[in-house]
Formats: sequence, structure tokens, C-alpha cells
Amino acid sequence: MVGEAGGLARAAVVGTGLIGGSVLFRLRDAGLDVAAWDPDPAARRQVRERGVAAPDEVEEAVAGRHVVFVCGPLPTLPATLARVAAATDDRCVLTDVGSVKAEVATAATAQGLGHRFVPGHPMAGADRAGLGAAAPELLDGAAWVLCPGPTGVDAFRRLAALLVDVFHARVVPMSAPEHDAAAALASHLPHLLAGALAGAVQRSALRDAVLALAAGSFSDGTRVAGGPPERTANMLLGNRDRVLAELIEVGAFLDELAGALRAGDAAALTGRLAEARTARAALRGRAFTSHRREFPAGADPAVELAYLRELGAAGGHLTGCRVAAGAVGYTAHLPATPPLG
Repeated sequence: MVGEAGGLARAAVVGTGLIGGSVLFRLRDAGLDVAAWDPDPAARRQVRERGVAAPDEVEEAVAGRHVVFVCGPLPTLPATLARVAAATDDRCVLTDVGSVKAEVATAATAQGLGHRFVPGHPMAGADRAGLGAAAPELLDGAAWVLCPGPTGVDAFRRLAALLVDVFHARVVPMSAPEHDAAAALASHLPHLLAGALAGAVQRSALRDAVLALAAGSFSDGTRVAGGPPERTANMLLGNRDRVLAELIEVGAFLDELAGALRAGDAAALTGRLAEARTARAALRGRAFTSHRREFPAGADPAVELAYLRELGAAGGHLTGCRVAAGAVGYTAHLPATPPLG
């Protein structure tokens, strides 16, 4: 069965919105034994109609499972995690899919769950929400951040193997604070900027004329503004300090553009836009080098953990994780050239 490399053949998903539902149906399609729970009775009914068990009580849904994905709104994660942990075996791997990691990682450590909770964040989404928008292919090949802690390396190995096997994920191992710092620019601030642009159009006296002229640049630049406002607000508030810090940096670059435009300085304006174009081009054109790395499975995990975090911080990812003959082997990929800037 797919996923047995991680020993996680029986799974549950708690919270069946866009991401949770997509995780659920991909696990089902891969042949795993899955169950689900959602606080909304209508959502549980929809899950059952799509052929997946969805008991009325979360404890029944997660009992006897090898892995549980906690997929509710960010503010609910610590309490839901505690409830799920109380109803599962101590060897059951727990993870989440929230877009902010430090807060839930801290809560899990405080609850004594650091050895089996691995904070996670699949970097995929849509401008729609709810189970009706969920699709098993949504997360296929996605970069999937995992944040292993000092006592959770074994749980990380098992979960990483499952994600690679089932989702063909590019697993990005990072510390929770590093994730939140990177995600502020990669994901959270774009939501804020998209909202600002779309909001300015909404307030414009020429709104309908603007929308009539809007083409790819406006549509691409405001796509994420179409998501549920509550979900975006939770994300921004959950990573507020990092988002505000990066907003200052983006504002400084915008000021340079505005200053060049105000001065009629074509060379300066072109130079700043060329700098931006370089980052955009690197998004699609990065080359990677591959390597294999092994560690003794039963040794002190500190060296392994340092390697994993350094890999993710350097822009790398994993496409393989196997434990055999007393050793864990990783298939890893790093950018072929150092990051620009």
C-alpha cells in the first residue's frame, strides 16, 4: 500500500475545507484507510456522500489512526490538537496544514506533543473555499513545509515518506520561525498587497471601467484577494510581526520605484524593474543539484535535524525519505546557484 514506507496506512483528517478535503480525497484515492471529521454536520454529510467515513464525534474519527491531519482555522488549532492528541495513541503522528507555524509549534510543545507533532504547511491553495472546492490533485507536487523539532525527528521521517509517496510532495524542512519569516514574503504579504489593489479598485469612481479593462496583470495580481476574508485575516494576524516587518521592506522598494517615476529617471526605474524581473524569472527557471544523505536511525538526531533545517533554509527540498537497515536516507535537492541579492 502507498504510504507504508512511513508506516502510516491509517489516516484521519480533522477539518474538511479546501485543504483538508483535498488531503482527505488524495489519501483515499491512494488506497489508505481514511476517516474524517468536521464541526459542521453538513460537511460531514457531504464527506459520507463521497464515500468516506465521517463519524459525528472527532474522537471516533481519529481513534486507532497512524496519522492525523488537523486542518481547521488557525485560531482553533491548539485546542483541536489537544483534543485529537487525547484520543490517539502516543505513536500516532500529528500534523497540521496551517499557514503560520510558530504559534502552533509552541502550543504543541507546551502540551507535551513535540515528539509526535510535526507542524506542516502545503504551499497550495485556491481562491475558493470549502469542501466543494476540494480536489485530490490540488496538492500534487506541492512544496510542503515540515518543521521537525528536537524530539520529533522520527515523526518527521514517517510523515515525510508519506507525503512523498502519496502527494509527490517536495518536502521543505525548516524551523517554525524560519517558515514564518519566509512565508511572510512568499505568501502572506501577497495576500495583503492583492487586497490593497483590489480594494483600491473597489473604491474607485471608475471601478466598472477599470474592471472592463482588467486583463491578466490585474487578474493575476489580485487572484488571492478572491479568497475568504476571514481566512486571510487569520493568516495575517497569526504572522503579524513578520508581515509588518516585510511590508516595510516592500514599501521601501515601492518608494524607490515611485521616486524614480516622480523624477522621470528612466534608468533608475528600469534598473529597479529589472531587479524585480530577475526574481520573477528565478521562480520558474531554477536548476537544482541532487544528493543522497544518510544518518544512523537510532543516533542523536541533532546532526540530522541541523542538516534538514539548513537544507530548507537554503531553498532545498526532499523527494525521498526511507528508513532501512538502521539508517535513514534522504534524497535532497539544492538550488544550483546561490540565491540572488
